[in-house]
Formats: sequence, C-alpha cells, structure tokens
Amino acid sequence: AVAATVLTIFCASASVAGERQDARLLTATKVLDESLQMPEQNIPTWLLERAYAVAVVPSVIKVGLGIGGRRGKGVMVVRRDGGSWSNPVFVNLTGGSFGFQVGVQSTDVVLVFTSRQSIEGIVGGKITLGADAAVAAGPIGRQSSAATDIGLTAQVYSYSRASGLFAGVALDGSALTIDNRSNEQFYGRQGILASEIIRSDATAAPAPAETFLAAITR
Repeated sequence: AVAATVLTIFCASASVAGERQDARLLTATKVLDESLQMPEQNIPTWLLERAYAVAVVPSVIKVGLGIGGRRGKGVMVVRRDGGSWSNPVFVNLTGGSFGFQVGVQSTDVVLVFTSRQSIEGIVGGKITLGADAAVAAGPIGRQSSAATDIGLTAQVYSYSRASGLFAGVALDGSALTIDNRSNEQFYGRQGILASEIIRSDATAAPAPAETFLAAITR
C-alpha cells in the first residue's frame, strides 16, 4: 500500500512537472508569434534568419529594492548545420543589478545569438552575457534593413517586452544556464545533457515542442 501511494505521488508530480514545461513552451511560442505581428517595432526577421540560436524567456521577474535582480525560465533552440532547428533545451536566466531600485516588473526576454562561439558555453552549462559572449541591445524593426547596416559586432542581441512592444535591453552580467531538472522531466531521461538534446541525430522531442519549433521556423 505504501509503495502504491509513493508511486501515485511520483506519477502525479511528474505529470504536474510535465505540464509546467508544456506551459513554458506554449508561452514562448506566443512571444515568438507576437514578435512578428508588428514588423516596424519588433525583432527584425532578417536578424532571426541569421541566428545560430534563439532563447525565449517569458515572464522574467525583475525585483528591485536597493539591489535588484532578475530571474526567469525559458527555452532555447540551436540551428543545425543543415539549417533546421534543434530540439528545445530548457534554460534559466538570472542576473543582478546595483543602484537604487524599487518595484517588481515582469518582462519577456528574447536572446538572438549571432555566432557559433556565442553558444559554445551553453553546452557546458552556462553563458555569462558580457563575459563569455558580448551582448548588446538589439535593433528594432526596420531601423536597419540588413545585417551589414549594424555590423553585427555583438555575439548576442537582447530584447525585452513589457508593454506589447519589443525593445533592446542591456543584460551584461546575466547568466543563461541549463535547466537540467526540466530537461530530465520533459525528455523522460535522467542526466540528459544539452549536447545530446541539440544533436542532429537526436530523437524527436515530445509533441508539445512541435508548436514552438514551428513558430521559430516561421
């Protein structure tokens, strides 16, 4: 009876955890779709077309009371050699800031990685923006019509959205880390590595990932 009870609790917990990852994918999909609805004021499609990886972190909570900080949970995909996108990897975004700050704010954050070097660290488990990869606030809409107009001097371009419109945001010092627990729960395998998830010959991701992958392909 005890064993049956423990098994029931475990299955229920796994189900709830799975629902959390599904919800994260759906919310990230919504952020991507909305980024294309206002081409004059959102992330340029030409920049996304040149991306080596894209991370979408919905509802990043930024708290300020003297010393501020931010934290959010999102998902990241890497472009494969053939041009297709990898299975999604679940990630966390954390960071701090100093100075007088008061209040709580929730924003959607999108990171566009423009070089292979910029994403190498994530396979090892962590990228510190500004240290491991140069980060800059990204261009908006059609303020520049081609990559050469801005030079693409940064390795990562960052965006935030708090009131419907995307805007470039400075994220120096923020860390993007692998959410190992979420990856294990979503893919149903303990100890699964980010490098295994993004491999070209990796098994297809569970069905809830299909909608997100379709959105990033669009």
